[in-house]
Amino acid sequence: MGIQGMELCAIAVVIVLFVAVLKQFGILEPMSMEDSSDSDIELSTVRHQPEGLDQLQAVTKFTKKELQSLYRGFKNECPSGLVDEETFKLIYSQFFPQGDATMYAHFLFNAFDMDRSGAIRFEDFVIGLSILLRGTIHEKLKWAFNLYDINKDGYITKEEMLAIMKSIYDMMGRYTYPLLRDDAPIEHVERFFQKMDRNRDGVVTIDEFLETCQKDENIMRSMQLFENVI
Repeated sequence: MGIQGMELCAIAVVIVLFVAVLKQFGILEPMSMEDSSDSDIELSTVRHQPEGLDQLQAVTKFTKKELQSLYRGFKNECPSGLVDEETFKLIYSQFFPQGDATMYAHFLFNAFDMDRSGAIRFEDFVIGLSILLRGTIHEKLKWAFNLYDINKDGYITKEEMLAIMKSIYDMMGRYTYPLLRDDAPIEHVERFFQKMDRNRDGVVTIDEFLETCQKDENIMRSMQLFENVI
């Protein structure tokens, strides 16, 4: 698998890899049309009880049946109803055994752990998934900005962008064809950061991030690839 224009595709890579892992582990299974009242919801065996389906349906773009199916897959992988960071890292390490997925899984986990509790609840999972798969371009890009804004101060620094890019490269870049050089992430970040940092103040704001991405055809196409994944 080749990574061309990594500086343009990193946002899409986040979605591609996340969706691929979910499919691999059965969390994104085909939506059943059966009225599975037993999924509404079997809570007696789980430690964390998610919000009711009606509440989740109101804050996501999933139907009740889709939420039931997603919950079955989530519960199969996470019987406790919670996913901690080590479990998240384990899932990614199994999917990318020849790379080092530790840091990528760490950053992605933090993006989903909205309340900084150290665990991803089913609610966190489906709200984030709804944005990535069914959200508007603006919503998806805001989610991606939050991923890159590692310290959550409202800005992306070059160091933060490089950390995300290196985590993607460490996980899969060394096994791409043609083989990427070790300094490729740095070069890509330099080019992309210059493009985004429009006022040259050393940081990228949410407005700069949105404006740059929305003007890039490659990123806009990638944002639309996953609207009908489930």
